[in-house]
This record gives sequence, structure tokens and C-alpha cells, in this order.
Amino acid sequence: MKIIIIAPCLLSPFYVYRGAKEKEYKTARLLRELIGELGDEWQILAYPCPEFELIGWPRAPASREVYKRLGMREKANTIADFIGRILTEEKPDKIVFVGVKGSPTCGVFHTSSSDPESYPYRAMQEFFYLSKGERIKRSKELVEEQNFRLVNMSGTLFEILMARFPEATYIEFDKDTIEESLERLEEHLKH
Repeated sequence: MKIIIIAPCLLSPFYVYRGAKEKEYKTARLLRELIGELGDEWQILAYPCPEFELIGWPRAPASREVYKRLGMREKANTIADFIGRILTEEKPDKIVFVGVKGSPTCGVFHTSSSDPESYPYRAMQEFFYLSKGERIKRSKELVEEQNFRLVNMSGTLFEILMARFPEATYIEFDKDTIEESLERLEEHLKH
């Protein structure tokens, strides 16, 4: 058996903090097509979304540091334990983790960073009451106001996973370069 362990928002765009946009719909559709072409030896594990588990949905955009302050490390450890149990019991021959570029929790090599001291934590609750259009608009404003930066570092969950499962393959999916990300993933799945 071979297993793909994938961030759930890549397969189901509705987990995305602000609500799905066109790039999330396209990513999900193309990934489902790719997975549908794989042989019977492949299994898929879409683990629980750490951000959804911690905050719920919808939620304001937040950086790795903001999530750390909100208790993400504990939630990420629980999800990593779940994944570890599956891998221990199933003993796959090949393990491919697929994360999301820029995600504060599921970024493989790149995550978002900001100053947690200046973050408006009340925004997390406010998002619950905003319509999808309002959330998308407010998300852009928060990202700019908080000076979110893309940094070379893993998101919280993937930092834990990479330490626990160093022998696995790690792929970072970039929803801004969907075709390139798909090609990179397909290359690792077919070999």
C-alpha cells in the first residue's frame, strides 16, 4: 500500500478560512482527477483541518505565530498522533504528505508570519457573522494591515510531521501555481 496524506482544504475547498475562491475550486477538481487516475495500491488520508478544529469556520486569516498563541501546537500534536497511528497500523510502502504553501499549519516549506502582539483577535469571532463577499474583502485588509509575510519555515503541523516521519516525501502545493504543483505531485506519485 501507498498513502497520500493531504491537507483537507486541497480536496474540499470549503475548509479555507474565508470561504472558497476560484483557485480553491480548481485545485480540488484537478486533484480529484489526479487521484482518480491512481491505481488500487494508493489510499488517501485527508486529516482533520487543524485550523477548523481549533477555531471553527469561517475564521479570519492568521499567521503561524497567532495560531501558536491560540494553542495550535496541542491541536497539531493530536492530529499528528492520529496520522502516526494510521501509519503504524497500515505500514505503507510509500508515504507522500501534501501540504499548502503559506499555510500557518499545513505549510511544508513556507508559512505565513506576523506579529501576534498587534493581531486583532476579535476578528476571529467577527468573521462568523460576515457574508462570503465581506469575508474575502476583510481577509485582504487583515493580511495587509498585519503585514503577513511568507517565510521559509514549516507550518506548525508539518514541522511536527517532518520531525516524526523524516523518511516520507513532502510536497508543497501552491494554489497560485496549480499546474506546476500538480506536475510536481504527479511526478512523485508515479515513481
